[in-house]
Amino acid sequence: MKKAKWLKATGVALAASVFLVGCGAEDEANEAQGSVELDGVPERFASGEGSKVKVIRKIGGDDHTAQFLAGVQEEGQAIGFDVTTFTANGDTARYHDAIDQAINDNYDGLILSHGDDAATYDAVERAREEGIEVVAFDSISELEDIDGVTLTSQDDEALAQLALDQLVEDFDGEANILYLWVDGFPPMVRRNNVYEDVLSENPGINELGRFGVAAEDTSTQTQNAVSALLNQHGEGEIDAIFATWDAFAIGAARAIQEAGREEVKIYGIDVSNSDLEVMQQENSAWEYTAAVDPKLVGSVNLRILAKKLAGEDTPDTYDLEATLISRDQLLEANEPVNMVNLADIIPGWGETDAFEEDWIKTLKDHHE
Repeated sequence: MKKAKWLKATGVALAASVFLVGCGAEDEANEAQGSVELDGVPERFASGEGSKVKVIRKIGGDDHTAQFLAGVQEEGQAIGFDVTTFTANGDTARYHDAIDQAINDNYDGLILSHGDDAATYDAVERAREEGIEVVAFDSISELEDIDGVTLTSQDDEALAQLALDQLVEDFDGEANILYLWVDGFPPMVRRNNVYEDVLSENPGINELGRFGVAAEDTSTQTQNAVSALLNQHGEGEIDAIFATWDAFAIGAARAIQEAGREEVKIYGIDVSNSDLEVMQQENSAWEYTAAVDPKLVGSVNLRILAKKLAGEDTPDTYDLEATLISRDQLLEANEPVNMVNLADIIPGWGETDAFEEDWIKTLKDHHE
């Protein structure tokens, strides 16, 4: 009888041990799977699980686009988001097909870049009706009228003003220039408004010609166009080129180098590894570029979207601060300058704590 009782008791004890070990294993498994409760993190993300986000950019084929997308992806992955990217390379139909597909695929959030037509408004309105959060970069201002949408930009007016003010200063308000610009894109429209104001305020700045196209081969087409314009105007007849997009500046720099016309100076907008490489080349004509770190632009757009998904307030619009970068600054560095070490010569470059809430930092620590 005592032996039977002992066996019974032992069996119960063993079962309890197995149960406890099983519970411990289950707890460890749950923790490994992210079943945790993160302090101070909004309820939607408190378990460590993220959201499904798609980034859709109308323009593409350039290093600036690659940097922008990398910024969104890295920031998203850092907080546990599943981020998918798509570039339409200027193809309007592909751009809108991608938005429609993303809405149908039930993404939690969208980051749209360079939406420039009425169809973009309709698509965003539909996305919001489906409960999808939206942040739009360098897109039509009308999107601001849609409830819950944040419109972001690089502060295009400041970019154009910085570059043009430097051009005017360098030539004492007297210069013959070429203008590289393409209509139809909201950021280009804003930059052009500043250009027209600067010309009206400085009658000594004379436009000799202009060119602009947005395509997969923008730099190549620009190179050919600038080569033709250089042939039309002899040495000393053109002082400078104002390029409203780095793809334009790259093409112009190649044309100038090919023609041996380094006396023509380029004042551009945007920066990337490719741009910095061109600016640092021997006898490069690219003197200045006004820019915002494109990777940082991507990061900030993702943070704003994360706040929306968390149910937090976000602004209707947000502009990122612009900076003027000179070729002289780059050449004074002790080593070749790229997007990684540009911060060594431009204080504060590539850094901002905008919208980086404490709970976002907690998520980053959790997903390290």
